[in-house]
Amino acid sequence: MDMGAAGVRAARAAVFTALCVTLSTGAHVLLSGSPVPLTPLVAVSAGVFLLAFALAGRERGFLRIASLLIPLELAADTVFTSGQHACYGQAGGPVAGPLRSVGVDLLCGGGEVGTPLARMAAHGGQAAALPFGGGPAGDPALPWLLLAAHVGVGLLAAVWLRRGEAALAQ
Repeated sequence: MDMGAAGVRAARAAVFTALCVTLSTGAHVLLSGSPVPLTPLVAVSAGVFLLAFALAGRERGFLRIASLLIPLELAADTVFTSGQHACYGQAGGPVAGPLRSVGVDLLCGGGEVGTPLARMAAHGGQAAALPFGGGPAGDPALPWLLLAAHVGVGLLAAVWLRRGEAALAQ
């Protein structure tokens, strides 16, 4: 199979984007207890698709996949968290005041993704204790635990993607 053909590249990039962005968004909403604004989600989806399309021309090894996937996951998490903070504030409520007049309406006006999942997380009682990313507020180990979780998930996803690459190449 010619992995460099435009149709194959587009199909691989679309499947990769759909799976990765859906899983990332779902996990982010579940852990944060807040929906992700639509504009950051669209921006992350477009970026992931373009990058995946550009790199889908040939088979990649595990280290190359992992070295791209882990920073990509951390960047998507940063964009989602920034969008949540800009649209919902630290406490999860709407942001008011001068920030609205500077264009936050443009960022937050498109809708929300994952609201039912956020409600489910809030009903579990964890959302109040887990502000944007989990853990007791003020815990100094929390950022390191979240980083370790992102790296671990990135490595597992890289193994999964590598096996998919090998299967498609055969």
